[in-house]
Amino acid sequence: MLTRRHTLAGIAALAATSALPARASTLRRDQAYGPHALQRYDVYMPEGASAAPLVVFLHGGGWAFGDKANENVWKAKSAHWNGRGIGFVSVNTRLLPEADPMQQAADLARALAHVQQNARSWGADPARIALMGHSAGAHLAALLGADPGLARRWGAGPWRATVALDSAVYDTERYMARKPSRIHRRAFGTSRAFWQDASPMARLGPGATPFLLVASSKRRASLSAARNFARVAKARKVEAEIYEIDYSHAAINSALGLPGPYTDTVDAFLARQGLVD
Repeated sequence: MLTRRHTLAGIAALAATSALPARASTLRRDQAYGPHALQRYDVYMPEGASAAPLVVFLHGGGWAFGDKANENVWKAKSAHWNGRGIGFVSVNTRLLPEADPMQQAADLARALAHVQQNARSWGADPARIALMGHSAGAHLAALLGADPGLARRWGAGPWRATVALDSAVYDTERYMARKPSRIHRRAFGTSRAFWQDASPMARLGPGATPFLLVASSKRRASLSAARNFARVAKARKVEAEIYEIDYSHAAINSALGLPGPYTDTVDAFLARQGLVD
């Protein structure tokens, strides 16, 4: 387990030098992976890409709102990774109350499978993918990363790594048994069986992907959750790194892709997984 800490002031002081020159991108909007209007994703690819790696990203929003097209979801991230020759895919899934978190995880798995099936037509490599999410999206990405069998049920093949940005519910059962927020009560209900089913910690096994867990030092619940998940991952022979950062929950999403040690750290993790040259 590797843990890093950076403060907001430190990141601001170090941010000036790592920007990459702009690179032209192409956008494929609203690619359908299912019949529902929300079962769509947008693809941002560097022009002229050939066998490019991909970052597949799911937004947050308490499992109830949020959108792939919100600028804080895609703008800095797609610009940065396209500048490095990496494609960026921003996913929508169905939401509460229509779809519970397990159904949303199934949507993410279906989207991943569809991306893999179509990647070559965009100039991307379907074998070089990182799955990433923020907040509720981090929980869903972690659920699939902990148990890739969930994704295989929907036709998805292996991916290289999972990056989870500031989730507090890696151990969903433990979190819900204490004093869950109204948002979490709405998402996970009162069934202990469902809590366990929707728990990345409960599903974490030897087939799990490598993890990078980004955790806000401003949020005790997410920091504790990431540390506990990484500790259990190590015991179960799963690679898991923690990056602790003095950013707000929202800034952990919006600042990724901007120049500085935060983005550099995520890139370094992706490079170790063969996704950044």
